[in-house]
Amino acid sequence: MLISDFDFNLPEKLIAQEPAAERDTSRLLVVNRASGTFTDSVFNQLPNFLQPADLLVLNNTRVFPARLIGNRLRRVENGNKQLGAKVEIFLVRQIEPLVWEALVRPGKALHEGALAEFAGGKLTAEVIEWRDNGRRLIRFHGEGDFTAVIDEIGRTPLPPYIKRNQEDRLDKARYQTVFARERGAIAAPTAGLHFTPELLAQLKRQGVDTAEITLHVGYGTFQPVKVECIEEHKVEAERFSISEEAAQKINVTLNEDRRVIAVGTTTTRALESAVRSQESEVRSQELGTGSWESEETDSVNQSPLHLFTSSPLHNPVPSSLLPTGYQSTDLFIYPGFEFRILSGLVTNFHLPRSSLLVLVSAFAGRELILEAYNHAVKNEYRFYSYGDAMLIL
Repeated sequence: MLISDFDFNLPEKLIAQEPAAERDTSRLLVVNRASGTFTDSVFNQLPNFLQPADLLVLNNTRVFPARLIGNRLRRVENGNKQLGAKVEIFLVRQIEPLVWEALVRPGKALHEGALAEFAGGKLTAEVIEWRDNGRRLIRFHGEGDFTAVIDEIGRTPLPPYIKRNQEDRLDKARYQTVFARERGAIAAPTAGLHFTPELLAQLKRQGVDTAEITLHVGYGTFQPVKVECIEEHKVEAERFSISEEAAQKINVTLNEDRRVIAVGTTTTRALESAVRSQESEVRSQELGTGSWESEETDSVNQSPLHLFTSSPLHNPVPSSLLPTGYQSTDLFIYPGFEFRILSGLVTNFHLPRSSLLVLVSAFAGRELILEAYNHAVKNEYRFYSYGDAMLIL
């Protein structure tokens, strides 16, 4: 399948630059997979489309201020320093205490050994290694707790299509879900941005339960698809964890044949990865081997091919097959994938030719999703991180 099959025309004016005035007043496009129909609504009407005993699974990761804006630093005679042009370091992944993999601007100027200073010397950085794909390995120096300094001087890591000369006063709060708890993401799980405490309380009164997992959204979630054949695309691994409480809720829901509805593509990848890792472990034990391998394993999805089907319908798994604890996932979901957990999905509108659009198409069908996107464009829905939402059932 070609990535060009997941393209669509999007007027620039529909790319949301600001969040809705109130989180739950964003628009909601409800997509019914069985009938192939759409319903235009508002997000605060979400309870009208859910059933008592549904389970919403949320990603409670918390975005940290990963953008550091500073200046080039040069050491001159007598130990004095000289500040130069503005630089930006975008923290991507911690390697060890005070050592991070990062994206930098300007890339060519920050060669190995280059120095930068932030916040009047509260923090300095040294480029210690060039890496692939424009990344650098950075060692930081400073006094006090590094995390506290980053929280003080860092900026909200907004996507590049949201234009800011300086950080907007609303971004720190609004580019964060109301249920964010576990610090570690460099991007928000944007499907969750539409929820308010009042809406969550209303859902609870209605009998809709929630469970929280954690996937720290990293660069891998937004990696551009640079290959034409989507089966050749590789997703950078991201860490996630599922608590015993969350696993129990999800397992009971599945065992009782009730609906599990993921809030966001990150939640989707974590759940579907977890169940596949457990299935592989169980199969290994059944075969009496330490690790199960088969000639019919798909290296992209890292799951046996017999798990895949062209049908997007839910195929519930036994309750014992959702594990707890920390894991890592590089799962890339594309059409042909058989969903083992999900009956529904809340998601934003994604970039053309992106892995996230491909994932949503795997769940609902490419033709139906592209038709829904064309409907959204025609009716001027707002797109991307601060944009409107879809509910797919």
